[in-house]
Amino acid sequence: MARVGAALRELRGAQKSAKGVSLYSRFVNRPAGRYLAAGSYALGLTPNQVTLVSAAFSFAAVAAVALAAPSWAMGAAVWAALAVGFAFDSADGQLARLRGGGSAAGEWLDHVVDAAKLTALHSCVLIAFFRFPDAYGTGADGWLLVPLVFQFAAVVTFFGGLLTEKLKPKAAPGSPAAAPSSLRAVALLPVDYGVFCLVFLLLGGGSLFRWAYAGLGAVAVLFLLAFLTKWFRELSAVRR
Repeated sequence: MARVGAALRELRGAQKSAKGVSLYSRFVNRPAGRYLAAGSYALGLTPNQVTLVSAAFSFAAVAAVALAAPSWAMGAAVWAALAVGFAFDSADGQLARLRGGGSAAGEWLDHVVDAAKLTALHSCVLIAFFRFPDAYGTGADGWLLVPLVFQFAAVVTFFGGLLTEKLKPKAAPGSPAAAPSSLRAVALLPVDYGVFCLVFLLLGGGSLFRWAYAGLGAVAVLFLLAFLTKWFRELSAVRR
């Protein structure tokens, strides 16, 4: 326990900037990840092992969505597994900083797992809509397009954000971090992965889940358009 406490104290002073982070990630997921990182450190786990633990929770939930008939109990289990997987996704980076820094291979693995998770989750919602049309009210073929559009928006946003960060000039060493915006933190809630996971609590509601999922998909498309415009303007000023 003493080692966990020492790790927690060190991690509190080694957090990434909260700029561009939603309230959920800032006040729920990162703190949860901090405790998981401290526990993983005490157990002697590596960041890559923590990434694989995150993947195990996430893909177990993804498989359940596609394979099991929807129910309220299943929805709660899926949400819990996705939320725990997301917290471990935060923990791997924090553990890497605690151990003195991560590796290029570790960052690669983290991003590959994230991309696979996003793609698989929406694909499995598509499978669920096809396999259980009576439960979800998705007998009309048009509903099968919703997960595809949602997946497109999520993957392009994920890739576009990563690429923008790679292409933007790095801040000068020692320069102060930009102050986080509370308004932006609230505005980003609809496209935060942790908030998205909450929709799976509605799996037992059938059509309620369908409409909530479709609504978040529409919001994701609108945010994608806004993000692409913003990122292109930012990068237009960069000379290489």
